[in-house]
Amino acid sequence: MSGHSKWSTIKHKKAASDAKRGKVFTRIAKEITIAAREGGGDPEANTTLRLAIAKAKQSNMPKDNIDRAIKRGTGEIEGGELIDAIYEAYGPHGVGILVQVVTDNRNRAVADVRHAVNKYGGNMAEAGAVSWQFSRKGYIGVTEGVDQDELFMVAADAGADDVQFNDGIAEIYVGLEAFQAVQLALESAGIKMDESSLIYEPNSPLELDPSAALQVMNLIERIEELDDVQNVYTTLEVTDEAIAAMEAA
Repeated sequence: MSGHSKWSTIKHKKAASDAKRGKVFTRIAKEITIAAREGGGDPEANTTLRLAIAKAKQSNMPKDNIDRAIKRGTGEIEGGELIDAIYEAYGPHGVGILVQVVTDNRNRAVADVRHAVNKYGGNMAEAGAVSWQFSRKGYIGVTEGVDQDELFMVAADAGADDVQFNDGIAEIYVGLEAFQAVQLALESAGIKMDESSLIYEPNSPLELDPSAALQVMNLIERIEELDDVQNVYTTLEVTDEAIAAMEAA
């Protein structure tokens, strides 16, 4: 299950160049808007919103942008309605891919995703053809120094399914029914969460040789560059060898 953080590490290394194109601000603003729409505009009562705002501040997003995104989510200001949708595809070597988009134009979003998928060796799939290979789960990432035994006990007692420690990152996976309880337990224990979100976790990750994995990762990267794409999930097991191959490419 460490593939989530490994792929995130690659994306974080590219954050500076993405920010120059404004894509980081756009995606975080959408994240804030969706969080405010679903859980209210008060960050003290909405953990997902609070973490999205913290991410925005770390990226030096102007306060006006943050406030505007919150108000758009709560309906205090007008704006094109944002649609949250999932598209399914197969990548090279039969790897399953889920593409989460947040868009004000569904036709544009699906056309852009289809073009990228077809161009880089994949094909779109019907609804349900790929999603059965994933489970919806809560994911919490902690990167600051923390006592591993304490973190494990706090998370496990609150209902977490699994806690892993990889390359300085503590990863907590939790079922939807216990997600909020685990968040609150960590906060009460003074453990700072760097990421807390709902993800699609592959049930049976597929490991490929580095060259084949690189083909899939290139496709994922192209999809993630699309303006309407918020997240991409895949059944690919992201190995250290695959990461090395991509960094060398």
